[in-house]
Amino acid sequence: MAKILSTSYLRKIVNIKNQYKFIRSFISTATLSGIQLFLVTVLAVYIANSMFAPQYFELLKTHFSFSFGTHTFSMSLQHWINDVLMALFFLVVGLEIKRDMLVGELSSPKKASFPIIAALGGMIIPAILYLSVNQSHPTGFGIPMATDIAFALGILMLLGKRVSLSLKVFLVTLAVVDDLGAIVVVAIFYTSELHYDFLLYSVLTYFILMIFNYFNLVRVMPYLFIGIFLWIFIHSSGIHSTIAGILLAFVIPLKAKNTTVEEIEEHNSKSPLLRVEHALHNFSAFIIMPVFAFANAGVELDFASVIENKTIVLGVFLGLLIGKPIGILASTYLATKFKISEKPANVTWSEILAVGFLAGIGFTMSIFISVLAFDDPHIVSAVKIGIFASSISAAVIGVIFLLIVGKKETQKEFLEGLNDK
Repeated sequence: MAKILSTSYLRKIVNIKNQYKFIRSFISTATLSGIQLFLVTVLAVYIANSMFAPQYFELLKTHFSFSFGTHTFSMSLQHWINDVLMALFFLVVGLEIKRDMLVGELSSPKKASFPIIAALGGMIIPAILYLSVNQSHPTGFGIPMATDIAFALGILMLLGKRVSLSLKVFLVTLAVVDDLGAIVVVAIFYTSELHYDFLLYSVLTYFILMIFNYFNLVRVMPYLFIGIFLWIFIHSSGIHSTIAGILLAFVIPLKAKNTTVEEIEEHNSKSPLLRVEHALHNFSAFIIMPVFAFANAGVELDFASVIENKTIVLGVFLGLLIGKPIGILASTYLATKFKISEKPANVTWSEILAVGFLAGIGFTMSIFISVLAFDDPHIVSAVKIGIFASSISAAVIGVIFLLIVGKKETQKEFLEGLNDK
């Protein structure tokens, strides 16, 4: 009885409740975003194959320019979307990753190991499958490594109480690690020729941001202002500019020096990181991603290009549809057998296989990497068709699996699972 009434025990219960509410809110946003993405995608594909196709593609090719000193930025509308808006998207992703690493599901080795191993398996095996049939076009290996969290969670939520909240949390955490892996792949393998002068400017700019963080500057605007220059220099250096968003996220502090984690969980306004994340989260989910999907999902359904590039399309298809579930299931099963990690108590192996298929919904993230991987528009169009086909197939198979093996979970059971961690 004394334990139940102790302050520390009650604080722990409050923290678990707050974590439960945040997860619910995050999943709800991702679900609505997934539905919106689906509708926008259908619209983009329809327009790209209608009488309005010339105007659609011409709009995306329209150039917009602005000058910064002696340097002029001139890019097509599609590049502005892919380089600027997606940098903001990756800023939000970076904030989510940092928060999870500090106070979330990735904050301890015990909690983090299982989804990390699942994500690694879900990235490595698809890449190997792709490369096994595409030695002549290796640059596309990153395409089947990606997961579209909004679509995958949207499908899970449409199944309602047939799917446990523990399984949804596992998918969210897996996708966060998967996003981090995708960022590393983009930074290392999809960087064009480097301009070392701008790379040096980028390093110096980031050093200023690190000084802000070291002295625990909690005002957000200085970070965002210097972050603009970081984007400019990284873009000019040849590294893909979306990396600026991730780097900026990692220097924005979670809390002030005299603020406790408990105070942050009760009052999010005390956390600079959470203020930025909450300010941009809905903008990212309901503006950036739909705009990106509209600009990049519009593909002419030219199956002749698919036949012409059949090995590339096959590699992407196999990687997403087969590589993802095999990689996630095999890596986590072996990790538990060798006692490297521990499976969540309320999740079965059949459910993990089903989530593996849903992780094969690459969609927007796979499309993003495909644009970086290939310069030939015919190859990109063919790959997009392959991404659509594999993502739809993975979604259907995943839903069927979950309808067969999914189980309900009460709020009490979920909270007990969090408490056990």
